[in-house]
Amino acid sequence: MERSEIIKICEGLEIDLQSFENYLDSIYSQDISSEKIQDILINYAVSMTSFEESDWTYLAGKLLMRKTQNEVLKNRGFSYGNFYETIKKMVELGVYDSRLKEYGEEEIRELEKEIDISRDMIYDYAGANMFVNRYLLKYDGKIFELPQEVFMCIAMLLAINEENRVLVAKSFYNALSLKKISLATPILANLRVPNGNLSSCFITAMDDNIESIFYNIDTIAKISKNGGGAGLNISRIRAKNSMVNGYHNASGGVIPWIKIINDTAVAVNQQGRRAGAVTVALDSWHLDIESFLELQTENGDQRGKAYDIYPQVVVSDLFMERVEKNLEWTLLDPYEIRMKYGIELCELYGEEFEKKYLEIEKARDITLKKVVKARELFKEIMKTQIETGMPYIFFKDRANLMNHNNHVGMIGNGNLCMESFSNFSPSRDFKEDIDENSGVRKVNLGEVHTCNLVSLNLAEIEREELEKNVSIAVRILDNTIDLTKTPIKESDKHNKNYRAIGVGTMGLADYLAREYMIYEDSILEIDELFEEIALYSLKSSALLAKERGSYPMFKSSQWDRGVFFQKDEKWYLENSKFSQKWKEVFELVKEYGIRNGELTAVAPNTSTSLLMGSTASVNPTFSRFYIEKNQKGAVPRVVKYLKDRAWFYPEFKNVDPQTYVKIMGIIGKWTTQGVSMELIFDLNKNIRAKDIYDTLMTAWKEGCKSVYYIRTIQKSTNIMNEKEECESCSG
Repeated sequence: MERSEIIKICEGLEIDLQSFENYLDSIYSQDISSEKIQDILINYAVSMTSFEESDWTYLAGKLLMRKTQNEVLKNRGFSYGNFYETIKKMVELGVYDSRLKEYGEEEIRELEKEIDISRDMIYDYAGANMFVNRYLLKYDGKIFELPQEVFMCIAMLLAINEENRVLVAKSFYNALSLKKISLATPILANLRVPNGNLSSCFITAMDDNIESIFYNIDTIAKISKNGGGAGLNISRIRAKNSMVNGYHNASGGVIPWIKIINDTAVAVNQQGRRAGAVTVALDSWHLDIESFLELQTENGDQRGKAYDIYPQVVVSDLFMERVEKNLEWTLLDPYEIRMKYGIELCELYGEEFEKKYLEIEKARDITLKKVVKARELFKEIMKTQIETGMPYIFFKDRANLMNHNNHVGMIGNGNLCMESFSNFSPSRDFKEDIDENSGVRKVNLGEVHTCNLVSLNLAEIEREELEKNVSIAVRILDNTIDLTKTPIKESDKHNKNYRAIGVGTMGLADYLAREYMIYEDSILEIDELFEEIALYSLKSSALLAKERGSYPMFKSSQWDRGVFFQKDEKWYLENSKFSQKWKEVFELVKEYGIRNGELTAVAPNTSTSLLMGSTASVNPTFSRFYIEKNQKGAVPRVVKYLKDRAWFYPEFKNVDPQTYVKIMGIIGKWTTQGVSMELIFDLNKNIRAKDIYDTLMTAWKEGCKSVYYIRTIQKSTNIMNEKEECESCSG
């Protein structure tokens, strides 16, 4: 790279240019290779990045991208400039999906005109480093792809079945390359490679028989093999000391099965990148709940531990009411309930659950049970959260109250990052027929919750652009459903029945800082913003239904009954700032239905928010500026508007937890699925157990559907407990 080119790259950046030029002179005076010079300059720019001079990180990002362009040119013999030949070559090498060749040469050359290579230069170092090292495809161990090729190829595949696919592909490309819409990791990593899974989230359930148990372990293995994160409900499994084949006290309970699930997650990794990620969910009334809470604690019998899964406790409103009133709670064996009452208690919610649970509590014929104080059990949940960050909490009744498809099922628990969930049910009636030398296994297919995710990058979207980008996001995800190859049949069934999508958001903290607004003081603004996103998501799906038809389960859904986000048309006309827009949407839905049974879900997007250069999800920033050090070196991380709006970025640890969960509740009421809500408690601030208790109770009372990870900052340090999460949702 020539010295003059490097100086040109610095244009528009607020850095000490004179010092940099002096450093350049000292480097270029040495007899070293161009590649070495680039590495030295990148490291120099990284080392110069500070709170006061944050633009150095953008220089480092530009230099890394320029270096990558040179590297790709060397590796494959061509750079930008002939997109048609690029696609042809990459398909021949087996790097790209052959479906890209369905575009004709004329179409591809037209699309090439839209490619703007200057957009390679809009990343800070953290984003550029992630893009280059995680998402650019390799051949024979060498990088063989450039960033704008990534976005255009993805856009082409997303638009491949569109009537005017070139025009649609251009709109997709611009939204992606300008960082207005962020794709979840499965789409960004796998769409353009042969046979890639595009879905982020899966949730399934085990029945209480050996066939179902190992069928689901097989399902978990297939999901992990294909890079997905899995949720598994085990509340139907009989408790420890329950009856087995007529023998009393024979069951080992849920823990031995969880250990097998744990080992499966370790053995079958996510496409070689990391161990499989599985959240295992258990209802709070289950007799094994106490041992379940000890799965990852340091105390207790090590034979009952499972350190590689993510525990999740499913709680009802009735349980929370008893916690609040300090009343007793009865733990039960699902097998005994099934045998004596003919019901699966975990399949009930709301009034139906409460009625049946109260009946069972009073019954004298229940032999396997334990009565505890609800609050003491909740305290054990809290203790475990402080020690391990988990279990996650799923407020089952709150989630099902918002379930627009409660006419055909129920939501049993959340996914791995607690933001994506819908109806799911176990497969049943396993039979094996023999045909000469072949065994054919038949099963009555259940449904595995499956969802595809993208996020609106609010850091890059102006308010007047919101509707346009929401519409693009909905269209991208609806098209994704038709392109994806899910690893299991139950997932295909769910996709067909519900066409569930999850439009989420990132960069809320950036959006507020850009508008000179403080996070904790912006409840009204946030409420209106997410109402608009809900409105435009629904409108976009209704317009897609006009074009393509509504999803199969639409009839008799809450959508069909004119109940949107738990509110009828009268409420919107009398209370909403956007009443006329809502009126239009009600009319569209009445006439055409909607294309997607689920519309929105707010993922943690920890990884891809770095790629996008924005704050993660809807959270306050963890830090305005810090240096992350790892084995590969130091990576500076800065918020987008650090230079002139630093003090409009309150750090997460300084935001009042009660206010935070109220904001999450507001966002959640405009979200068809959930919000990945993690909590941070700074133990240096004399945080008491009651403070954590009050925060969790507020989350429930404010209508939050779930609690994701609990993070604590340890006393006398600034060290926060680490969080492991599924790449599918974090991205």
